[in-house]
Amino acid sequence: MLDNILLPLINWIEGVVTAMGPAGVALLMAIESCNIPLPSEAILPFAGYLVSKGEMGFHTAAFAGAIGCVLGSLPSYYIGYFGGRTFVEKYGKYFLVSKKDLEDADKWVDKYGDWAFFICRMLPVVRTFISLPAGILKARKRTFFTFTFLGSLIWSYVLVYVGVKLGQNLDKMKDIWHKFDVVIVLACIILFIWYIWKHFKHLKED
Repeated sequence: MLDNILLPLINWIEGVVTAMGPAGVALLMAIESCNIPLPSEAILPFAGYLVSKGEMGFHTAAFAGAIGCVLGSLPSYYIGYFGGRTFVEKYGKYFLVSKKDLEDADKWVDKYGDWAFFICRMLPVVRTFISLPAGILKARKRTFFTFTFLGSLIWSYVLVYVGVKLGQNLDKMKDIWHKFDVVIVLACIILFIWYIWKHFKHLKED
């Protein structure tokens, strides 16, 4: 059943990137950074595929992804910054952020300091909601958004590169290309189920 949901989602992602180019990449990555589990693992490799076809620049695609992450982090950061911990603890469930997420973010920052924001931007799932706790913790804006950009840029380069290599070998991979689509869908399903289960479990505990 979930594949009937995620396949149209992936087709929609591909349609947006095809129609809007780098702006589409930035838009979709901004959505992902607004606490919405839109898979960058589907957005950026497809951009890389377009790069392999000469329809988008490699660096342009990666930078568009990083810029989108920064733009998408702005509203979440400032909701946390001005709303504070009390606000997010009360209303965080509407952003799929639980008290456990806030506690985990505290631990990351206690252990790694500002570098936690850089590291988290290169981790699946965690990267989606880290901006809200960063705002609550009153992370220094310049440092936070710089590390957000740099961590997201590395993440973007890696996934765009994966898409480029797949696109360059498409003729050799035609027989297994559909299977690769299935792998993406299965990965998205697993991440989606884990994300929802983890967050709703913690939200119930709140």
